[in-house]
Amino acid sequence: MTKVYELKNVYKTYHNDGKEFEALKNVSLDVEEGEIFGIIGMSGAGKSTLVRTLNRLEDVTSGTVEFYGKDLAALSAGDLRHIRHSISMIFQSFNLVNQRTVLSNVEQPLRIAGVPRSKRRGIALEMLSIVGLEEKWNVFPARLSGGQKQRVAIARALAANPNVLLCDEATSALDPKITGEILDLLKKINKERNLTIVIITHEMSVVEKICDRVAIIDNGELAEIGEVREVFSNPKSNAAKKLVFPSNPFAPSSEDGRLIRIVFDGTKSSEPFIANLVEQTGKKVNILSANTRSVGGIGYGQMVLELPPDPEDQNTVINFFKGNGLTVSEVKIDE
Repeated sequence: MTKVYELKNVYKTYHNDGKEFEALKNVSLDVEEGEIFGIIGMSGAGKSTLVRTLNRLEDVTSGTVEFYGKDLAALSAGDLRHIRHSISMIFQSFNLVNQRTVLSNVEQPLRIAGVPRSKRRGIALEMLSIVGLEEKWNVFPARLSGGQKQRVAIARALAANPNVLLCDEATSALDPKITGEILDLLKKINKERNLTIVIITHEMSVVEKICDRVAIIDNGELAEIGEVREVFSNPKSNAAKKLVFPSNPFAPSSEDGRLIRIVFDGTKSSEPFIANLVEQTGKKVNILSANTRSVGGIGYGQMVLELPPDPEDQNTVINFFKGNGLTVSEVKIDE
């Protein structure tokens, strides 16, 4: 698999009023060609700084950011401009020019690239067709909905025929229904054009719906990286657990009570495993919370259960679930 990006031991330190702030600390990761790669973290985690290193809007303090094997920091100004033509970006705020029509907005990167006027219109109309807005070509942005504005921004980003699309909180300003439509559109574009997409977000639901792999950034550090399904089923870092699992509002019925979380995919959702547990082992559990969600188009479910008080019975329950192919993890009371 071809590596589009390879980050090695990246640090980014800001200096302000004689003080230092490390926004990124020893981050190493790679992004493969044709994948949808998610970078997720809470506000202030460093994810937006990280994405700005991918097109060298931010220079790293140390470490390297390679784009198709080329160190971005070592490029001349001319080579960097050339590479930036193959990296497009969309933002939460759309960044459209309100005084220009939709068509003119989409033509903007083509004008910058020196594409002749005779060709720009045809390319722009094709891009608008891809995002389903060809009939809005002569409309000004003020007359568009938020979802339509983001579609125009996507069409504009595609006009330069990039290798990579960077999406910095691109759906944060949209309602859930429109967010779903935009994510479906990005996934369609990824498949049809083999376009590598990097999505920066603080919403796990976005990652679960569209991404192939995800990197979790916490306090400037890479807390965890892996396939989305694996991270959802078995998060290893505390940062991943906080993002994947909703906080458990329930306490066990006794101070020494023990809670577990079981995770199952769509192939097992129709199995009455709680009933089977009682029938086959005679052991009972208390269901404290349960929910389901779609991860990469596959339904996943999870439950937080309180185990019976006897340690031997607890092991019997845990072994039963593991023996039936469910992912089992301990839940700390303060999660």
